Amino acid sequence: MKVKTILVSQPEPKIENSPYFDLSERQKVKIDFRPFIHVEGLPSKEIRQQKIDLSKFTAIVLTSRNAVDHFFRVAEEMRFKVSDSMKYFCQSEAVAYYLQKYVVYRKRKIYVGKRTFTELSPLIKKYKDETFLLPAADKLKAEVPEVLNGLGVNWKEAVFYKTVISDLSDLESVTYDILVFFSPSGIDSLFHNFPDFQQKDTRIAVFGNTTIKAVEAKGLRVDIAAPTPETPSMTMALKKYINSVNKK
Repeated sequence: MKVKTILVSQPEPKIENSPYFDLSERQKVKIDFRPFIHVEGLPSKEIRQQKIDLSKFTAIVLTSRNAVDHFFRVAEEMRFKVSDSMKYFCQSEAVAYYLQKYVVYRKRKIYVGKRTFTELSPLIKKYKDETFLLPAADKLKAEVPEVLNGLGVNWKEAVFYKTVISDLSDLESVTYDILVFFSPSGIDSLFHNFPDFQQKDTRIAVFGNTTIKAVEAKGLRVDIAAPTPETPSMTMALKKYINSVNKK
């Protein structure tokens, strides 16, 4: 069956040159974006109940842009002035770049990993005498505490925000040729909103092994998977599949 419509379970890209827009134009397919999950910040009162005193930390470990947003939100709610001497350890360049929304980059001590949390660990180990705060979501990758515990540093995790299932009831009568998922939480949201969901002719595209496992655990079929050596991005995997089925 040819592909005419795609639903991506994420917010619409804010950049004009997103590969999704190029894919839509070149392949003549309609691509909609809808986050199946969203993030909600915990109030400062709940964070205090976790026995978090921001003044006790000399370094912040930031794994995502959400972590950046909610750290500074909580600091403002607690009326805590973040010291100019605070050190920031960012998992990737994207996170470090986003940090500029809140601090003057050239005047701060910012240390940047390559991509994975493990790749950030040598920088954290270099400053093992610091006291690290990890502002995190309610669902944290097991790799993060494992790495920090392995380094033997003084660190504390605090839940600053949580992942919440979005209301998708308005999509009940809408069908798409392809559904695109990037996390097991997206699959959880699908079945929370539509407990009787049946795949039938709908193609499912997934990113990452954990998402593949979540799809298969629900008895669904994975039709498009990324990353692979040939298609390292989701848009490349979609393009390859569309080229294959739409030319038949």
